[in-house]
Amino acid sequence: MKGFSLRSRKIFVFGLWILLSMNEFMLFSAKVFNVKNFGAVGDGNTDSTKAFEIAWKKACRNRGKPRVVIPEGVFLIRPLVLRGPCKSHKMLVHVEGVVKAPINITVFKNKKEWILFQHVERVIVSGFGKFDGRGAFAWPLNQCTKQKHCNFLPSSIKFNYVTNGTIQGISSVNSKSFHLSIHNSMHIKLHDIKISAPEDSPNTDGIHITDSSNITITSSIIGTGDDCISIGPGSRRVLISGVFCGPGHGISVGSLGRYENERDVVGLRVRNCTLTGTRNGVRVKTWPASPKSSASHLVFEDILMNNVHNPIFIDQNYSPYGPPKKQRPSEVQIRKVRFHKIRGTSSSKVAVRLMCSKAVPCQDVELSDIDLRYYEQGQNTLASCANVHGVSKGLLKPPPCF
Repeated sequence: MKGFSLRSRKIFVFGLWILLSMNEFMLFSAKVFNVKNFGAVGDGNTDSTKAFEIAWKKACRNRGKPRVVIPEGVFLIRPLVLRGPCKSHKMLVHVEGVVKAPINITVFKNKKEWILFQHVERVIVSGFGKFDGRGAFAWPLNQCTKQKHCNFLPSSIKFNYVTNGTIQGISSVNSKSFHLSIHNSMHIKLHDIKISAPEDSPNTDGIHITDSSNITITSSIIGTGDDCISIGPGSRRVLISGVFCGPGHGISVGSLGRYENERDVVGLRVRNCTLTGTRNGVRVKTWPASPKSSASHLVFEDILMNNVHNPIFIDQNYSPYGPPKKQRPSEVQIRKVRFHKIRGTSSSKVAVRLMCSKAVPCQDVELSDIDLRYYEQGQNTLASCANVHGVSKGLLKPPPCF
């Protein structure tokens, strides 16, 4: 800049700084990709799958802070894969309307999910909108309530190989199978969500977790025909807090031991939750004749039971297809389990059932400050145990069985 005055050079540098700042702002400011701008029609009848795909792909290629917006309206969507990795450091999907699944199960062509987020890092799905799986038409086709070897119906939403993901505010209703499935993912937060399906809808787990770590579920309302939340094989460091569950089958670890080469479950804390009218409360379930694996460092604390059938339940002879057949015991080792400050009412006289495996008895189980009363006044609750090693302390109603 030889020949320019000091003042001119200062003006030039300042102008250059302004230009670079504007470019940076344009590069990293949020850009909206409204699905309607790509042909989506919110009339509930027009297939808008292609528009959703295009909106996602364009947002995924954007280096700023792209926001895919699903506005008010009802959008019919066939099976959809939202694939990464994306160029931006965060993907936002904001849902205001209703996203509706097809009724015809043949449309899925053996796909295991309706909406799949795959290989995405830092994705947030938020809003006050709803995902309607329209499962009532598919539930009669479900064979998994009758036989062990079966094909599950499609889940509604699945995170597969997602890192640093969040689902907040949305609702999921009437999924064909699981509502939300988290698989091979890490650092996932789910909060302030609502999940509902009829009490008799089969395999409609609210949230199902497998082979994933650092999962947090908070401040949510879940009522389904199966587990409100199920913690499957390979789950590590899971926190569940402030969840209202019911109807459904409760909050469960498992089922475990159904397949070969399942990974261990390590580190679960369930606290400050309320279960109402559920078939089970907090439960660990494993299949008999299972391969070897384990579940350990499980904590269930500060939980309120309202007329729950099996408030505290370890079931190592899990048999959902009728009375269990005589076969070799489960080889899933359960250890370091704590049930603390669990209170309320039981709709069954046996409020605590700890039925562990003869082959690998439960180890380091603790019952402390348990106050579970039979819902009919004047009758006491009972506890039933088999193959359990541990300690009981504090207030205990029913009296301990080990």
